[in-house]
Amino acid sequence: MLPLKHVVTKHKAKPKLKHKSLSSTYSSSISLSSIFTNTLHSSKPKPKPKPKPSFPIPDKQITATTFKTWFQTSYLSNDPLLLRIHQFLSSKNDFSALFTSLNIPLTTPLVLRVLHHVSYNNDIQSCLKFFDWAGRQPRYTHTRATFTAIFRMLTTRAHLMPMLFEILERFEKHELFYHNARFYDTLVVGYAIAGKPEIALHVFGRMRFQGLDLDAFAYHVLLNSLAENEYFNSFDVILNQIRIRGYATRVTDTIVVKRLCEQGRFDEAEEYVNGMLGSGKKLRDFEVSMLVGLLCERKKFERAVKLVKEFGNTGLVPLEHAYGVCIKGLVKGGRLDDALEFFRQTRDTEGSVPHLYRYNMLICRLLRENRLREVYDLLMDMYESSIPPDQITMNVVLCFFCKIGMVNVALQLYESRSQFGLNPNTIAYKYLILNLCWDGSVKEAYSVFKRFIGNDKLFPDRETFTTLANALCRECKVDEMKELMDLAKEREFTLSPVTNAKFISALCQAGRLEDGYDEHGKLENATAKLYYDKMIEGFIKSNKGEIAARLLVEMKEKNLRLTRFSCRAVICRLLDMDNPITRVTKLLDSLTQGKPDTKIFNFFIVGAGHANNTDLAREVYELMPRNNIVPTLLSQRLVLNSYLRNGKIIDALNFFNSLRRLGVVSKKLYCSMVIGLCKSNKVDIAHDFLFEMLNAGVNPDIECFESLVWKLCSLRRYHKAINLVQVYMKGGRRLTSFLGNTLLWHSSLSPDVYGILVHLRGAEEGENSPISTLSFVIGAFSGCLSVNRSIEELEKLIAMCFPLDTHTYNQLLRRVASYDMNQACELFNRMCQRGCKPNGWTYDFMVRGFLNHGRNDEAKQWVEEMHQKGFDLTDSTRINKSLLVSVTTHLLCMIYLLIVYLSRIAEQETTTMGLLFSLVLYMFRMTQEFAIYHKYFEPGHKMGLIHKEISIKPLYQCYRLQIADHGGKPEIRLFMLP
Repeated sequence: MLPLKHVVTKHKAKPKLKHKSLSSTYSSSISLSSIFTNTLHSSKPKPKPKPKPSFPIPDKQITATTFKTWFQTSYLSNDPLLLRIHQFLSSKNDFSALFTSLNIPLTTPLVLRVLHHVSYNNDIQSCLKFFDWAGRQPRYTHTRATFTAIFRMLTTRAHLMPMLFEILERFEKHELFYHNARFYDTLVVGYAIAGKPEIALHVFGRMRFQGLDLDAFAYHVLLNSLAENEYFNSFDVILNQIRIRGYATRVTDTIVVKRLCEQGRFDEAEEYVNGMLGSGKKLRDFEVSMLVGLLCERKKFERAVKLVKEFGNTGLVPLEHAYGVCIKGLVKGGRLDDALEFFRQTRDTEGSVPHLYRYNMLICRLLRENRLREVYDLLMDMYESSIPPDQITMNVVLCFFCKIGMVNVALQLYESRSQFGLNPNTIAYKYLILNLCWDGSVKEAYSVFKRFIGNDKLFPDRETFTTLANALCRECKVDEMKELMDLAKEREFTLSPVTNAKFISALCQAGRLEDGYDEHGKLENATAKLYYDKMIEGFIKSNKGEIAARLLVEMKEKNLRLTRFSCRAVICRLLDMDNPITRVTKLLDSLTQGKPDTKIFNFFIVGAGHANNTDLAREVYELMPRNNIVPTLLSQRLVLNSYLRNGKIIDALNFFNSLRRLGVVSKKLYCSMVIGLCKSNKVDIAHDFLFEMLNAGVNPDIECFESLVWKLCSLRRYHKAINLVQVYMKGGRRLTSFLGNTLLWHSSLSPDVYGILVHLRGAEEGENSPISTLSFVIGAFSGCLSVNRSIEELEKLIAMCFPLDTHTYNQLLRRVASYDMNQACELFNRMCQRGCKPNGWTYDFMVRGFLNHGRNDEAKQWVEEMHQKGFDLTDSTRINKSLLVSVTTHLLCMIYLLIVYLSRIAEQETTTMGLLFSLVLYMFRMTQEFAIYHKYFEPGHKMGLIHKEISIKPLYQCYRLQIADHGGKPEIRLFMLP
């Protein structure tokens, strides 16, 4: 049983398909191939999230081996001669020399056998190669039979129809190699098979004018084409000619039934078939199959099933093919469940193994509709029934494994294709390439792609090409990507602008900046911005600031939006070069071109400030009025932030005061000043500015309070911090999560927080006031108040003060995990239910709690889940993780350390004893369980040991042995870290 993975859901509607030129009568394998092609080519794979497996996963190696063995049962049953010829055709060596080595005469039966075998294996290119080669051999000429065979093969591929018409035109002009075919008969048959009965009739008229006539085979091919293409008047004439000449057979009756059905005369068609049966004619199932198939095409499914059952009850007509046609009609009509039910009923009624054709019809459509469990069941049914698979089945198996996420099994089957003659079709290649890209196997995906384009000169669709190109760019495989783009241009495949942009970005990321610059010069589209930033970044890292500046100018000329990041990076690089001011000024002139552009000037202020050149930032700011630009509030804030960021507090204060004198100071400038001063550790000045805002009636932003409170608490200046919180809350604002978490955290570090909060609360505050509730919460959380409340009640009290977030829950988890892990688990679940996403600290507190309570198995499970989510343990928890090791391991570690100590003593006293202990020590070191860690330092010597169960850390985080020399006598200390 297998898992489910990438799902394909979108399908294109296909036009109604008619039965092609007696293919059901003369070549069932060709119709089968066309059915599979039409079925699978209509599906369009899309990457989807991985669904959960609905059935158990088998061993992948056993699965691959099982399917290889099954595929070989069909391959080994083939004629060894045909297998060898096909192998020669698939190779790149000289086919003539290889065929001559077989010492076999080239005859028409042999050519037909080879063509049938190779086309059956879905290798049309090799068919054309062999047909062309055979026609040029000196002692062989093609006959009408070989021409008819190649015509039918070409009709199974829509993209090869132009080639068929080209062959017919050249044949008519006698431009092909010498042949022994009946000229006009072959033309009539060719145009009839190609679906051009009007041309076939024209050629037939020329024949009759010259006194020539068709034989029985050509007459029936023409008659069938007339019926399919609804030339009913001509149909009656040709049918009359067939009967006059005595050519009428069961094939004629089958075509007549088709004609009646094409005209919608189903009652007459059924009477015609019953009349044939009543007249004593021994019917084959082709007549019934034709009627059933056309009934299904007209959506008369119930009547078709009823007809099959009626004929089945008579026992006079073999219905093996009719069953398959009925299943095909139900499947194509969207009645898949009915088709499955009919399949099971007929299988149980017949008591024999159903034909491969029926299985293929069902598994193709089930795969298309992603009913993967049923596909697997049918495949296993085929395998257990010893039904040899054909090319259709093998291609379905490849797609199936790709869809369920076992692309490695699909790849194994693909790489072993020569062992069982597998020739993947277009849709199988597509699934394989897409899923390999999705699984990160880009190298293998590109190898499959190279093989794919070598078949029939095909090229993938846009989705497959884009997925492969994106994967190659993501892995920076620029040489392969360059080759891929060249192949696309050769096939006149238009590349999307996004693909070009990603290729240029990959070149820049790979350090091939010049190649990327050359490629971008060939493109003239708006999506160029997608890779400009990458190129600018690459040239900056390569210390080529002048080229990066040129790219900025190009972006401006192409009306592409410049970003603050790109401009800042370029300005910083130019300021590190010689003549920096000149270069920056020249760039500013090139970007503005004398036109007022506030955004560009702001970018330059940011860049200069980021490069620690505050003088330049101020100079750019002062250039704005000279260029008829009124400095905006943002411009003023950027200059102020550049001063504060570089620690030039006096300059910042002077600039702020100059703006205040001009009367342009706003709330945002005040806020920038407070936040910047906090970051510069100028807390007292920031505090004064904040109260200056309050005194002026300006309400500071929340970020101002948060920054100042955080900085004051970090400096243990709790009195000012809590006073600020009190002012904040008296302004009618609710405490933010950040402020509340800050107070909670520092209350766990110092009891002063609770004491100061109670002291500052004042007697005028009521018991139900926000500040009173906050005081109670802080006291309860820090342990300053002895309250008998559960963690859930404390959680509710906190929610009354401020909104709980992940950091709040982490602090609660850290507290409750110290005494009750069951409550901790409940709290974790409530945290997830309320939309707070656990982070690394959350899992770390849980693991540490389980370890401290001796619940090591649960701790291991949480560690595994933690790693799956991309988190890692902190150093302190990693030390405690050593407690997960068994007691036996700890004892072995201590014995080892004791041996080390004794060997040191023995080395000083007796040589023999020292050698003995050294030998024992060597044996310990050679065991696979242990790895030795040595760390030397002066004046002592430490030795550490790590067990494979503990960690990648040395054992001195768990045990420590110290040996030091004191007066020539060694001293040992062995202790366990907490």
